[in-house]
Amino acid sequence: MRNKILAMLVAACVLQASAMAQKTKYVILVSIDGFRSDFYKDPSWATPNLQQMAKQGVYAQGVNGVFPTVTYPSHTSLITGVTPSKHGILYNTMPEPGGEGGQWYTETKQIQAETIWEAVRKAGMKSASVSWPVSVGAPVDYNIPEIWSKENPSDRRDATAQYATPKGLFEEVVANATGNLQVNDYNLSSPSMDQNLARIAGYIIRTYKPNLLTIHLPCTDGAQHAEGRESELLRRTIAGADNAVGILVDALQKAGIKDSTTIIISGDHGFVDTHSSFAPNVWLAKKGLLGKGKDDWKAWFIPTGGAAFLRLKNPKDVTTLNQVRQMLEELPDGFKKQFRIIEKPELVKSGCDPEAMLALAAVQGITFNSATTGEEFRPGKGGTHGYYPDFAEIQTGFVASGAGIKKGGVLPVMSLTDVAPTIAYLLGIELKQATGTVYPGMLEQKNKK
Repeated sequence: MRNKILAMLVAACVLQASAMAQKTKYVILVSIDGFRSDFYKDPSWATPNLQQMAKQGVYAQGVNGVFPTVTYPSHTSLITGVTPSKHGILYNTMPEPGGEGGQWYTETKQIQAETIWEAVRKAGMKSASVSWPVSVGAPVDYNIPEIWSKENPSDRRDATAQYATPKGLFEEVVANATGNLQVNDYNLSSPSMDQNLARIAGYIIRTYKPNLLTIHLPCTDGAQHAEGRESELLRRTIAGADNAVGILVDALQKAGIKDSTTIIISGDHGFVDTHSSFAPNVWLAKKGLLGKGKDDWKAWFIPTGGAAFLRLKNPKDVTTLNQVRQMLEELPDGFKKQFRIIEKPELVKSGCDPEAMLALAAVQGITFNSATTGEEFRPGKGGTHGYYPDFAEIQTGFVASGAGIKKGGVLPVMSLTDVAPTIAYLLGIELKQATGTVYPGMLEQKNKK
């Protein structure tokens, strides 16, 4: 019996060592904002790099996001493997009464969970990041954070130079990768932003060869907000993002590390075409629950596009919560059909804002806005996200190819929290609190001798 137990312990140790063995030397994680699986599954999109990766590697039918399906919580889940309630980045901006929120989350110290960047550093490896949300002050060796001027948000250059690490890195990449950048070369007004970010990342790959590089390509999001899921603008923009992926592949080839690199393309959310918008805080104001002063409120909704989260000034204020419920019940039937109420147990299970007492989840086509006065129901256009992640259009995508990845695999619907543990597995490092799954069907199987 003793020998049997000893053999089992040895086998367990061998299995654990095998799981922690490094499967690839380098990983590139590319997030395309507003990324959808049809961009690589439908050949009508001008995405040759994405489609080639999907054929040569693996792809997912779709990826369920976190709630709300917005950029900053989603990107933080991509690098932590946990939901917003655990990593602490609950919305794009910090909640403040009267609207979606105040200041944007920008600093990595606001993240309450271990990031893949930290895990890489603990393992003695090098990392880099380009324009990743909530990355100011990140434990990254070569970091070009996503940040902008508070006085002139359209100008990102000086703020990026100020917070890039090591000091002088932004000036270095501009001199060697992009050339002189005008304001509109480095903001969301032009699809050229994606190409310039890719050139910066490509320079870092060739020069420093980080074991992990994370890069956020934001422009596809803006195109879909402006004109919805299908437009010529979107077709040009996703083609530009695909070209940016090609720039990264070219950099890997020039650096001589392509064969030892895994490339993962994912995103944060899908998109929904919209036609109308509710202002739930107008309802609260009419009931006297949302005043005009900063402290003059009892209840307020945080809108995130396709959802709105209710917070109470006093979380134990059952009277106000019941008033809100009664208010929602008294709405016209035509209004009530446009959303469902998500109660606290379901919110807890989803891993969203722990202070939300309930949430409104809109049907497709309907959004929520932050207005506190004026019309409670108004026309809308373009596209948005933020919806509860329970339907295909709001899913994002996933493609992986290169070292350690199976050739020609198709995965079922994944979760956004699966990405970080997959990266950790490939690099042979630990990310202990990640809750996602590493799909065996994704991994290359070595022939046993």
